[in-house]
Amino acid sequence: MDTDKNLSELFFDGDVLRNIAVGSYIDIRKGFLSLIGKVEGENARGDAKLGDELRGPDQRRFLTVALVGFLDHQGRFFGGTKELPLVGNEAFLLTKEKVHQVHCLVSPDGLSINIARSEYEGYDIALPIDGLINSHIAIFGNTGSGKSNTLAMIYQEFIARMRARNAASFEQNCRIVLFDFNNEYVGDDCLTLHKTVKLLSTRSDDGDKIPLGVGGFSDIEIVSILADATEKTQKPFLKRVLARQHKVLNSDDPIGYARNIIRGQVRQILQMSDKVRFDLLMDYLRQLLPEVSADGTPAELMTELEWHNGQSECRRYANGQTYYLKQNPSDIDDTFVFEHVSNFDFANDAVTDLISFAYIQLIYDVLSNRAQNEHIAPAINKLASKQADIRKIFDPADNGDIFESNVLVIALGDVNLEMRKTIPLLLAKRIYDDHKREGSGKSLNIIIDEAHNILSQESFRESEGWKDYRLETFEEIIKEGRKFGVFVTIASQRPNDISHTITSQAHNYFIHRLINQKDLQSIASAVSYIDQLTEESIPTLPTGTCIFSGIAGQMPLKLAILPLDEHLQPQSTTIQFRKIVPDS
Repeated sequence: MDTDKNLSELFFDGDVLRNIAVGSYIDIRKGFLSLIGKVEGENARGDAKLGDELRGPDQRRFLTVALVGFLDHQGRFFGGTKELPLVGNEAFLLTKEKVHQVHCLVSPDGLSINIARSEYEGYDIALPIDGLINSHIAIFGNTGSGKSNTLAMIYQEFIARMRARNAASFEQNCRIVLFDFNNEYVGDDCLTLHKTVKLLSTRSDDGDKIPLGVGGFSDIEIVSILADATEKTQKPFLKRVLARQHKVLNSDDPIGYARNIIRGQVRQILQMSDKVRFDLLMDYLRQLLPEVSADGTPAELMTELEWHNGQSECRRYANGQTYYLKQNPSDIDDTFVFEHVSNFDFANDAVTDLISFAYIQLIYDVLSNRAQNEHIAPAINKLASKQADIRKIFDPADNGDIFESNVLVIALGDVNLEMRKTIPLLLAKRIYDDHKREGSGKSLNIIIDEAHNILSQESFRESEGWKDYRLETFEEIIKEGRKFGVFVTIASQRPNDISHTITSQAHNYFIHRLINQKDLQSIASAVSYIDQLTEESIPTLPTGTCIFSGIAGQMPLKLAILPLDEHLQPQSTTIQFRKIVPDS
């Protein structure tokens, strides 16, 4: 070719070929091999060491080329370096056929999805389903860079391809769960028509509810997550709570059994010599027993009772007489607090009854010196503070199945911040554990859009211990899930905020425009096989264009993701003023 040509295209045998440019590919012939190089730079002035003939009007142009792979004699492309070119090997532009061979990522008998074009040549690119969907995927990019379209396009095409291949087997063997923090994927046509959308809300009682299925609020993992329980103190306590609750509720007379337990505790409390613990346990009884008595008047548990500091015990005034209860325990049965126990009843509400049993167990543990209030009470207080939200979000019925269809969207746009962190953790752990128990032969794809909401290591709204537990749970899924057929897809604006363990475990990356230097450094450290030229282009990528790199491809590719039709798009498009303020 004419080395002085600077046109973008050339005509060759009736085809339009892209001319040499930074970022394009060249074919270096060496026998039957075609070594494929990527142009990384151009220099129009030779090095002074090479002689004066390279300067002046006869100066020559030099290309800096990096080898990215080779084509064998059968036309199959392999990434990496098998041989190096020798002096005298000739370099050629890639023909249209060889461009397709270099960008062919799918084996002859493989399944593929068509979601992109090569950004430079404009050719359609098919991505392999086996190698992409059965892997951990990370999609990163600033807001407005096109990452939501990429996420939707990947799974829209995958679901359509699988349903067309065998809808019954796909529904039976493949499950997809998407955690949608901004209600972007709730549209009827988005992803697929055959999906279940759970529109959750903590602001009203009209939202959908998540069935907890068998176990429900008697499952220690669910209760521990809802209570933000610590592993070594609060979780063992909650196990004892659930064991006591199970024992009482499975007795012949559950309410009678529970009242007798409380009466026994009242007898022990009123015979105590420690005023601090006495006051503490009376406060627990106030939380446990009804606030009003049988006649509807406020119930004050210390009616007729007071603490005598001199005797270090509780005494009762009645009928003009004083009864010291430690010395006369038989008088305890006549106290108001003891008689008021008969008004205790179950609330027929799973959360309220669980909290009641938690107070019963806490009173028992304090009486037996088994637990300290400051270690255990926060878990009960957390449950109590969340109980209104828990009722709005969860259905404790045993017969519910969250997978009404095999594609499930959990819409969290109307959920408060605290439950936004709790719900994905609880569901992901439960679904993951259930999937492991089912055995091999089935797949589970967990998709987390706006993943920095729950996978951030910079969160200061929760304790360090609980944040560590949340991150460790998702790290376990992404590290160990592959062998059980569980694959995670994350999308985020801030890769630097996400746990580096999670970002580094992804197999395939779609990297849209990123500006922040820390995010770029995070990408550079996690994706070691992106070359410097490609890395430097990330801040200037146009909307919809991304760098694709990972095990599904032989080398990093710059792809223009195809835009979805408007009715299929996530609800994340940028608002346009010409539409919201039309001409009058």
